[in-house]
Amino acid sequence: MALTAVDPTPALVVIDLQKGIVAARADSRATAAVKRASQLSTEFRRHGLPVVLVNVTGRAPGRTEAQRSGSGVALPSGRADLIDELDVRPSDHLITKRRRSAFHDTGLDTLLRDLGVTQTVLAGIATSSGVESTARSAHDYGYHVVLATDAMTDPDADAHRHSVERVFPKLGETATTAETVDMIEATR
Repeated sequence: MALTAVDPTPALVVIDLQKGIVAARADSRATAAVKRASQLSTEFRRHGLPVVLVNVTGRAPGRTEAQRSGSGVALPSGRADLIDELDVRPSDHLITKRRRSAFHDTGLDTLLRDLGVTQTVLAGIATSSGVESTARSAHDYGYHVVLATDAMTDPDADAHRHSVERVFPKLGETATTAETVDMIEATR
């Protein structure tokens, strides 16, 4: 489903674009996603719209079949710091999550409701993990969800494609960064 409307108060929610994660993804897809997420941040700020920057400092404690790289190893200093390309501003809202979804035990829903937000635009890393989980939660909370598919990436190209083609159309509307920016510009 293509982007059909921008609500009066949408919020940009950028997932896990932090130094420890982005540094591990030094490929062209990650570079492009970072550039577009930064562009979205700039445009949202320019229009006085909320920008929420999310980092992650933990993970769910339950056992999984997927191997956990680095389990039990101390995280390097600065790993959770947001990347410089986001140009964090005092007006930005910072959320630290300890699970996949930015909504789980973080106060994000309360923050968005207090700001009058009815629509979330999502970007970040990883498409099939933090972004998808946050999109599912946003949809469950009743937000109109926009997924800026070229402003996100995943270490697994097939998982990224699956989320974009099969999952996201059930949770909201997909759009490119340019389409999102154009729609915001047209409604301001």
